[in-house]
Amino acid sequence: MSDAALERSAVSKASWRLLPLIGLGYGVSYIDRVNISFAALQMNRDLGFSATVYGLGAGLFFLGYALCEVPSNMILVRVGARRWIARIMLTWGALAIGMLFVRTPVQFYVMRFLLGVAEAGFFPGVAYYLTLWFPEAHRGRAISRFYVAWPLSTVVMGAVAGALLGLQGRLGLAGWQWLFLVEGAPALLLSVVILLRLPDSPEQAAWLTDGEKAWLRRRLAGDAAALAGAPQDALRAVTSLPVLTATAVNFLLLGGFYAFNLSAPELLRGATGMSAGEVGYLVAAGGLLGAVALLLNGWHSDHSAERHLHLVVPILVMAAAFAVIGQAAAPWAVAGAYVVALVANAAVGGVVWPVLFGVLHPRTAAVGSATINALGQLGSFVLPALWGVSRDATGGFHAGLAVLPFAYLLAAGLVFSLRQSRMKLAAAPA
Repeated sequence: MSDAALERSAVSKASWRLLPLIGLGYGVSYIDRVNISFAALQMNRDLGFSATVYGLGAGLFFLGYALCEVPSNMILVRVGARRWIARIMLTWGALAIGMLFVRTPVQFYVMRFLLGVAEAGFFPGVAYYLTLWFPEAHRGRAISRFYVAWPLSTVVMGAVAGALLGLQGRLGLAGWQWLFLVEGAPALLLSVVILLRLPDSPEQAAWLTDGEKAWLRRRLAGDAAALAGAPQDALRAVTSLPVLTATAVNFLLLGGFYAFNLSAPELLRGATGMSAGEVGYLVAAGGLLGAVALLLNGWHSDHSAERHLHLVVPILVMAAAFAVIGQAAAPWAVAGAYVVALVANAAVGGVVWPVLFGVLHPRTAAVGSATINALGQLGSFVLPALWGVSRDATGGFHAGLAVLPFAYLLAAGLVFSLRQSRMKLAAAPA
């Protein structure tokens, strides 16, 4: 069999055998980190949580996630992806269900922090795992096909959240407790499936032929040789201006999105008069359109060989959408702008990682990418916490919504500066 035929068959088999399973796991993880936004419609009232308490607790997930992300990946390399990813899903599923027992602010803080610790390393761990299966030329498409599970998961969450909250009082549980119980269970089930079905490497895959395994070994070895060089300068990787700029972009994008999104159901219900179920359907619609936007923006970016404008444009659209949400009085305008923001944010996901990691020299890629991702996640802790404080201080969401457009405008400007850094890196000697 020719190399071209081996390439087609090996990549196709790996795509069909691996990406649906790990994509499903990523979708479940996203639901379990943000379903608190729907639970808050009842939970905050039942438990007497202020916006400050809720914002801090919601954000503490990302603090635990950021602190443990790099150690989690180091353990994954040592024990194997199959066992470690299964462990991640088992512990986060148990903790996601355990949220139904929360009664006090301290319990809320502890559980959200531990949930972040449990889930830490899943996304970067899967990204690393895919490098063991897909040569460099195929990794962008592999990651985007797995990453599309994120907007699709909002479709599921939005469609079922209203029904689960409507189970109020069944078997003595509140609706928000049913939500945590039902949406946490799939992670437990998937942990077993992953443990039984996910091979650690191509050599362990019975569904690959010897020829396909040999082709993957050659191509992956060639990719590794192309990146070989002097030892990494870890300090320089962490403190260089391009890496700090990419980290700031990630901080603003993640922090701004989660600050808004973790309060979106409550904000939308107040601004539009929709029921919890109607808000859920609106979220589902945005997620479905967002999945299309993610794939199209990633495809067009690859086709045109341009990344930065494909990132800047949806960022600017998000800035405009948040400005409309903050100023519009008509319910239809708020609802429409929210869907636009969801779709634009998904489009960002189609190109953001190639842009942020594209400033890194191959010699410092491992340390630099971990820095960008881990420190960027801190924005998802800081900004939701500040969002809650500002709501308690002002009595509404207007202060937070007034800041968001400027945060996204700043992020767009920083992306343009990354373009210059990328051009200088491309011109530098290897």
